[in-house]
Amino acid sequence: MKFLGSFGRFWYDFVVGDDWTIAVAVVLTVGITALVSHNGWNAWPLLPACVAGALGASLWRALRVHRHLEDR
Repeated sequence: MKFLGSFGRFWYDFVVGDDWTIAVAVVLTVGITALVSHNGWNAWPLLPACVAGALGASLWRALRVHRHLEDR
């Protein structure tokens, strides 16, 4: 049973890591891309655009926290 707990914690840490919002953004992006592609539209530009947006949002949040900590 200890093995299963360790295995689950590993996968949670591997998938979610430090920022759960990035994991959610990836799941939503892949789902939306699959839905758009399934409906016959050209979906290739959607994935890189969403990844760049998620990266930018994560960086903005990290910089905001860093500035807040610097002001103390």
